[in-house]
Amino acid sequence: MTSRPVRITVVGGSRCDAETASLAERVGQEIARGGGILISGGLGGVMEAASRGARLAGGVTVGILPGPHADDANEFVKIPIVTDMGQARNVINVLSGNAVIALPGMEGTLSEIATALKSGIPTVALGAWSDVAGVIPATTPEEAVRLAFERARESAK
Repeated sequence: MTSRPVRITVVGGSRCDAETASLAERVGQEIARGGGILISGGLGGVMEAASRGARLAGGVTVGILPGPHADDANEFVKIPIVTDMGQARNVINVLSGNAVIALPGMEGTLSEIATALKSGIPTVALGAWSDVAGVIPATTPEEAVRLAFERARESAK
């Protein structure tokens, strides 16, 4: 069996404040440093910040896009996946990862968390969502990524 890198999906708002963007960028950096592949919805806000962090750290980034154009991806997405499925792409986004890290966001983020939990995908919360049953809380980007890698590897056994 071929060993594949751990894939971590990062979810959060398509718009975010500077503090959340900083957390997301650090999450992306840590995923890349750990040899993981970062998956996101490929657009702005948390998705862009996490992708920026991963790319600046030499990592691979995948964007699962809601629309019909690869050019809609933020500039830090190395591999754009065009779905033309709107928010339904959230399911693909989540199921493509071995674990999910959730940062602050709105209803779309909550739907991704619910999909992950229902599918048995380990879900780590950073900065929000830690009160959702089944979500693993983290207090720093480093802890969030460490927990995501650990849970992803445990669930793959």
